[in-house]
Amino acid sequence: MSQRQVAEACGLAATVVAKAEARTRDLPTQVVSRLAAVAGLRLALLDSATGDEVQPMTDDAVRDSGDRLFPAHLDTRHGDDDWWGTEHRPRTRQPRYTYDVDRRLRDRRRQDATPEDHHVPAPGDSLPERAAARRQERWRRVAEERERWFLATAGQVRPDPFTCTCPPGCDEVAHPDDDLAHAEECACRCDLD
Repeated sequence: MSQRQVAEACGLAATVVAKAEARTRDLPTQVVSRLAAVAGLRLALLDSATGDEVQPMTDDAVRDSGDRLFPAHLDTRHGDDDWWGTEHRPRTRQPRYTYDVDRRLRDRRRQDATPEDHHVPAPGDSLPERAAARRQERWRRVAEERERWFLATAGQVRPDPFTCTCPPGCDEVAHPDDDLAHAEECACRCDLD
């Protein structure tokens, strides 16, 4: 294609294409994208370390309370994950999703794992469902610990702390009206009342 044909196909002046070709003028990304489309190509960003194509943020990503996508450079997280608006800010409503403005906090979270993209809403993501899942997981761990303790102590005879070892000389509990007393040789000294 001639410069004039390319310019007409992209809706540009022929001089813009000529100056770009001569490297005397830079073109905006939108114009370069249109030029690539005319040539049957598309623009892509490649990761400099791996050479893999970096995908754009999905339209299905989580949104804020105004139904806007979160900015692409922020790492979203669930609102109940390290939520800062506690009892000292009682009127602050807990959001479903949030992000860290402080770069130090964001970078500390990224050390654990760098998210590929913003969250995509999924079943079980609501704050009440997440709270119920945490409670269920807690009770599962408690039940697991109880079972482990039971299996570890199965077959072991544990002394009953309230077992009476009084000798026959002590008064019996069967006579509640009498003054009950222990024999002198009684080591138990349990409460006979």
